[in-house]
Amino acid sequence: MDLHQLRCFVAAAEELHFGRAAQRLEMLPSALGRFVRLLEEDLGTRLMTRTTRSVTLTDDGAVLLKEARALLAQADTLAAKFRMRGRKQAATVRVGAIDSAAAGLLPMLLHDFRKQRPDVTVQLAEEKTIRLLPRLLSGRLDLVFVRPPESPDKRLEFMFLFHETAVVALSDHHPLASKKRISIAELADQPLIVPERRSRPHSHDLTMKLFAEAGLEARIAQIADEKQTIVNLVSADLGVAIVPKWTSRMAARGVRYVRLASSDMNKLPLAAAWTRGTRDPIRDDMLEMLKDRLSHYAREA
Repeated sequence: MDLHQLRCFVAAAEELHFGRAAQRLEMLPSALGRFVRLLEEDLGTRLMTRTTRSVTLTDDGAVLLKEARALLAQADTLAAKFRMRGRKQAATVRVGAIDSAAAGLLPMLLHDFRKQRPDVTVQLAEEKTIRLLPRLLSGRLDLVFVRPPESPDKRLEFMFLFHETAVVALSDHHPLASKKRISIAELADQPLIVPERRSRPHSHDLTMKLFAEAGLEARIAQIADEKQTIVNLVSADLGVAIVPKWTSRMAARGVRYVRLASSDMNKLPLAAAWTRGTRDPIRDDMLEMLKDRLSHYAREA
């Protein structure tokens, strides 16, 4: 029996739904089910009764749920205590960020933070939201800048920052490249380049929702996860892409970025996240600076 198995069991027991529990832990339902089965094998007892329609706790499962919550809380408290001991020995803050935040928000924030706290070393990790949140929960990161998930983990605190502006990336000799604004209707017959939903749900859904709201079907021609790859495909005239405004800073020949005409562009949210109930003076100093200058950062990013 290990802590990860217990976390999987507690999530499943609290949600009584493997799909929701897996989403909460940012993992696949099949993986979560496997960890619960391993826990049952280790303990030699059935913890849950599962059918195609419902999940219920057995008597042993109900007893374990109470004990597991207490054990996990004790483990989290112990981990936080030792993380703080290490932080006192070396003034370091470990920050994770999705590409949008790493390119748009963080350069300004870290520039200002260094002036205020020159004694602090910032360790930066750039990754996707689905990989950053588990690292935050495990204590390997202190603060992350991510797309807020639809079902946030209750152990995490989220602070909404702002919505990013979306633009259309297209080759500079595309018939629409000379326009100042492009509507979704004008993209109706265009081949689209989008990221895979599993790895970048917000970016994928942005394109799909905009087309659905316009009563149109998105014509997906290519799947590509990384923004640089998407821009390169646009440069090769393999399609057009709806991307965050910061993408226009990427070096790519033959690519134009045109503002998207839409009545509602609040579909690319950016949020800061940290572990709920923890105290960290360095992290909190960075958050306070962020709150003070948020309106400025939002305009520039």
